[in-house]
Amino acid sequence: MRISSVRAIQILDSRGKPTLRTFITLEDGSIHQASVPSGASTGKHEALELRDGDALTFAGQGVTKAINYVNTVIKQILIDKDVDDLKGIDRMMIDLDGTDNKSKLGANAILSVSMAAARAAAYASNRPLWRFLHDYYFQKMTPGFPRLMVNLINGGKHANWNFDLQEFIIITTSTEPSFSTRVAAEIFTQLGQTLKKQGFATLVGDEGGYSPAFSSNEQAYEAIIDAAKAAGYENTKDYELAMDAAASEFYENGEYVLKRDNRKVSPQDLIKYYSELGQKYHIQSFEDPFEQDDWASFTQFTQMAKQFHFQVVGDDFTVTNPERLEKAIKEQAANAIIIKPNQIGTISESAQAINMAKDAGWKIAVSHRSGETEDSFIADLAYGSGADFIKTGSMSRSERLAKYNRLLEIEAGM
Repeated sequence: MRISSVRAIQILDSRGKPTLRTFITLEDGSIHQASVPSGASTGKHEALELRDGDALTFAGQGVTKAINYVNTVIKQILIDKDVDDLKGIDRMMIDLDGTDNKSKLGANAILSVSMAAARAAAYASNRPLWRFLHDYYFQKMTPGFPRLMVNLINGGKHANWNFDLQEFIIITTSTEPSFSTRVAAEIFTQLGQTLKKQGFATLVGDEGGYSPAFSSNEQAYEAIIDAAKAAGYENTKDYELAMDAAASEFYENGEYVLKRDNRKVSPQDLIKYYSELGQKYHIQSFEDPFEQDDWASFTQFTQMAKQFHFQVVGDDFTVTNPERLEKAIKEQAANAIIIKPNQIGTISESAQAINMAKDAGWKIAVSHRSGETEDSFIADLAYGSGADFIKTGSMSRSERLAKYNRLLEIEAGM
């Protein structure tokens, strides 16, 4: 079915900052939309998110330039094109941009069209989005529900540096959405009650996790374990512990500056610290444990992971970029990857990264961003690709829950 119209508008994300929503109209008159998220803790190797830079409007955060590109040059090349050719659509936009990091048109502009086109193509084929994505990109894989990576406590840049690590996470052991969401929600609720009784604030950060003024990273893990026990759940049985260190955010001049502890540590000291935390709390997944270009530390830590059986996850390190992923696979610098479509700018390139990682035996975690919308696209992507995990925030804030709720819909056959 052919595309008859493409139009983008400016909407607001979960932080109140502008982003794009793009509408694709097909020749039968049906309209299909998608909205793009935005990150706060972003990797320097990500594709460019185009902002206006006009200080008089949204403090320079407007996206009218990106919208204009969608409504003019991108629209012109896509009118009358067959929406079923998603790879061709993405390739035309990549070629039209002509830069290595989509800095001309903006990855946000391109991704909004790429996502909307995928929804339109699913409609045209009379298939749910997850099924279309599977059949088009992931034929070698079996669709399946991911385990939930649920951010219970926010730190770092997402919570005004209450402590250094950015996210304290539980990973449900069950993949059944109706049960895994219950486990996570009950632990989250109990944690809030426990924090309140102890006199801590129960305000939440960008991704819906609590942000109490704890005195250490260890205190956050202790609080989660205690709350889980009170809710009737056990560490390593019903859930596993994980972290997103986002270490690039506290890296300065070759050292890691632990602001909460007021000390500087070397990469070797940080490896030792992670190892001690991991053994003490049975932490199974370490996301971005080092600065995004600290290849030596990533590689050394991944060698340790082979012996102690934990995950070293690339996010800012790999930025959903097939070229950086290829290097990381070759150097054995991680064993799992975060997939964020807006890091690379198209669904086709995101799918390429998923397939490359799977072929290398890596684990896959499809992820949201800190500035989210109510769009649930990544839930269909996670299920359709058979991803191992989905990372979409905590058990609060509707833009996070929309993704969990979409998994529940898929489970119910919707």
